[in-house]
Amino acid sequence: MGSDLPNRMTRNKFYITTPIYYVNDKPHIGHAYTTILADVLARFHRLFGADTWFLTGTDEHGQKVQRAAETAGMTPQQQADTTVVRFQDLWKRLGITNDDFIRTTEPRHAVVVQEILQDLFDRGEIYRAEYDGWYCVADERFYTEKDLSGGNCPECGRPVEKVREANYFFRMSKYQEWLISYIEEHPLFIQPDFRRNETLGFLRKPLQDLCISRPKSRLAWGIELPFDRDFVTYVWFDALVNYISAVGYRRDQTRFARRWPATYHLIGKDILTTHTVYWPIMLKAAGVTMPDTIFAHGWWLSGQTKMSKSLGNVVSPLDMIDRFGVDAFRYFLMAEMVLGQDASFNPESYESRYNSDLANDLGNLLSRVAKMIEAHLGKTIPQPGEMQETDLLLRNAVLAAAEGMVTAVEEMRIDKGLATLVGAVREANRYIEKNQPWALAKNGDTQRLQTVMYCAAESLRIVSGLLHPVMPAKMEELRSTLGLPAGAPPVKHLTEWGGLIPGTPTRSAPILFPKAAGKPAPQPETQPKQTPETPRISIDDFRKVELRVARVASAERVPKSEKLLKLQIEIGSERRQILAGIAQHYAPETLVGRNIVVVANLQPAKLMGQESNGMLLAASDETGRLAILTPASDVNPGATVK
Repeated sequence: MGSDLPNRMTRNKFYITTPIYYVNDKPHIGHAYTTILADVLARFHRLFGADTWFLTGTDEHGQKVQRAAETAGMTPQQQADTTVVRFQDLWKRLGITNDDFIRTTEPRHAVVVQEILQDLFDRGEIYRAEYDGWYCVADERFYTEKDLSGGNCPECGRPVEKVREANYFFRMSKYQEWLISYIEEHPLFIQPDFRRNETLGFLRKPLQDLCISRPKSRLAWGIELPFDRDFVTYVWFDALVNYISAVGYRRDQTRFARRWPATYHLIGKDILTTHTVYWPIMLKAAGVTMPDTIFAHGWWLSGQTKMSKSLGNVVSPLDMIDRFGVDAFRYFLMAEMVLGQDASFNPESYESRYNSDLANDLGNLLSRVAKMIEAHLGKTIPQPGEMQETDLLLRNAVLAAAEGMVTAVEEMRIDKGLATLVGAVREANRYIEKNQPWALAKNGDTQRLQTVMYCAAESLRIVSGLLHPVMPAKMEELRSTLGLPAGAPPVKHLTEWGGLIPGTPTRSAPILFPKAAGKPAPQPETQPKQTPETPRISIDDFRKVELRVARVASAERVPKSEKLLKLQIEIGSERRQILAGIAQHYAPETLVGRNIVVVANLQPAKLMGQESNGMLLAASDETGRLAILTPASDVNPGATVK
């Protein structure tokens, strides 16, 4: 995101907002995603020790709400009161820890909106004029003839209505050059960068003054203009003010100074213009400091199509919660979407990630650790002995993953951080397989058994603490199994090794993530299904393949690639570079020092502009889980695989 990205761990405050959601319908996956993302970031920054404030709420004025109320046969206020409960109840069920929930029908908000309007009107920033143009009810915005796309709204594609009427206008155009300069001088103001460029592209065209009123004869549901009672406020001029009215603007200057400016306004990309053009100009005209960052995330798609009620492809959060649980739903949304980009939602990918990351990896690791400690170590955290190389490698991998998660939060790459943590969990599972604690117990090697089980349990302590903001309920279960107190400790304790206290009683492990059943098995067919036979090769063909043991000297991600890792490997005295598509399964730091198996005589190839001189061997199963092939015991790099 740029070299001037502030280190969020050094911030003494963190104020994050979601958009406020329209109360004309029930919440969907888009609402849930933004709110869970804000919650995860707020929880992380509480771990970082920041004075954190998390605001969400509902947008309860405007024509959409009025029409929804008319359709339902109730008043707009009744519509708002009925629908807001759906959001509030869902946020409780999703474990959302918002510090405030603002409704734009509340007096504490309406009075601030009116005071801002009156001040701008008194200073000549708002004027009255006749308007003749096209109006989109869905977006509640006016458009000129040239703005239309095929005669429809350029934003949502719906039909527009011809409107001619007197209205009040905000002198937005006079701030165009200021806004362009501000955005160019503050590269973190709009993120990701391509959304910043999108806003600058929008500002290349002359900026029009903003119509900020609606006549009551057409729309009665809104905040009344303080200087003309025949009009109500344009819903966006009303709604955006919630970010400052909720934290004491014009009412409690001490509180406002403590919270403002916002660290992040989280928004969907469909409301980019209102937040990156209207809002900063409104603040500038009112003499209020700009927020730090407006971050626009992508859409959840069904296949390659945006989810929408009209297409009937909207995913209900409640459906996914009922099947996999709240924490698994939170984890999937955070792990699956690269912030800023669109992501596709389908039940198959959900189930695959659930089984792979949560059931097979994390849940399995807890079960192994707790059962071994219960069966062989008196159901207490053991006292470790001197650490061997394999123990140090695990410790280093886990601590590197912990630092990686912290960095990922700072860089708004939650998905990347979670992949790093899951990589550490897989490394801990491989560590157990390599050290075979069951054999140590059978052979009476108690001291070594204690060290191995302490290291595995300590890995779980660190990983579970860093997963706590994402899966708070499940991580509470995991941590209580290890005898840890409720809640996640400060992040400092999660980036240091040795936090488990020997002698602490443990508990029997729950089944954290019951494995999801796969698709029903196919029914027998009358005629046997013919499958193409794998081509056979001769022994001479096989002898052409040179399989060698290599040691990973270094590993790093390939820029602009989500899948590729660049490995520097040692094959005997030879050192070479290979690229491997395992970045979604292994964190780079977990591979350094490991022995792997490679095809050593493969013709070199270029991937993403970089040379790959060999190929790593790995296995994958139907769940999508992938494992690198390694020798069963240590052999020298360069050894031939026969």
